[in-house]
Amino acid sequence: MTQSHSRAAPTYDVCAVGNAIVDVLAPCDPAFLEVQGLTAGSMQLVDAERSAALYAAMNAGVEASGGSAGNTVAGIGSFGGRAAYIGKVADDQLGGVFIHDIRAVGVRFETPPLEDAATGVCMINVTPDGQRTMCTFLGAANQLRADDIDADLIGASAIVYLEGYLFDPAPARAAFEAAAAAAHAAGRKVAITLSDSFVVHRWRAELLAFIEASTDIVLANEAELAALFETEDFDAAAAHLGRIVETAAVTRGANGSVVFGSGGAERVEVAACPVDKVIDTTGAGDQYAAGFLLGLARGLSLEDAGKLGSLAAAEVIAHWGPRPMVSLEALAKNAGLRL
Repeated sequence: MTQSHSRAAPTYDVCAVGNAIVDVLAPCDPAFLEVQGLTAGSMQLVDAERSAALYAAMNAGVEASGGSAGNTVAGIGSFGGRAAYIGKVADDQLGGVFIHDIRAVGVRFETPPLEDAATGVCMINVTPDGQRTMCTFLGAANQLRADDIDADLIGASAIVYLEGYLFDPAPARAAFEAAAAAAHAAGRKVAITLSDSFVVHRWRAELLAFIEASTDIVLANEAELAALFETEDFDAAAAHLGRIVETAAVTRGANGSVVFGSGGAERVEVAACPVDKVIDTTGAGDQYAAGFLLGLARGLSLEDAGKLGSLAAAEVIAHWGPRPMVSLEALAKNAGLRL
């Protein structure tokens, strides 16, 4: 898209807009998923009653602040980047946990909490192969509206990053439009993650229209890409995505990622970083986005931005939980990657 010139240097590298969720992670065997009627590897929305019943049936879990875009800005903070976040929690115990955790990693978060509501929670069952199956009760998270968008904060950020999971509720979609408009008015870039193939299946036409009209950068995995263009031909779908946006990154698990720039004219293959043992893939895409977006915000090459993404993804899949447990900034320095 044609961009106006930035009026000032950005204060923040990335401002993310997403579902503010607290994760409950627990190990399970495949039989548990069958008994619960869950599709392995999927994300589905559930109501408060189903969420509570699932929680009661699950193995002992670990609570951790999550939400896809929240995980990403936490990763950016771990890299030493400057990040901000817009999302909705409730004025309850889990909301307090979320606010504490995201501010503790240096992320600016000032969206007022909701009264008389419950903070969103995601029940994540992880099978021995590291695959996660998610059931999300959105609670306050999907109450985000256009008037929650801080145009000045967006304008002070090099990239605004929109979480595809928020595309489900119509008011949040209006918030996306407001965020994109504020970013482009300030000469900033708009990025979106497709988040989940089920989201893409539900809103394919609307997502494509938003991407083509309002987005500069798209992040997706293979399944989401296939759903977006209704084809299993990876190269054809990836090339198509590369043509309709300025920059795109498609993750392929152990096969690394493919990054496109200059409207598809530039294509870079980025290898995955080796991992001794995959423990939990929760947050892999979120952390890839952290490295990739920070790299773009700092003016790195597509290849180096992709390498930062691979580094962050490798760190997070080697342990439980969706956020880094060691300094990504230190890992990048050790790997010879500049920020």
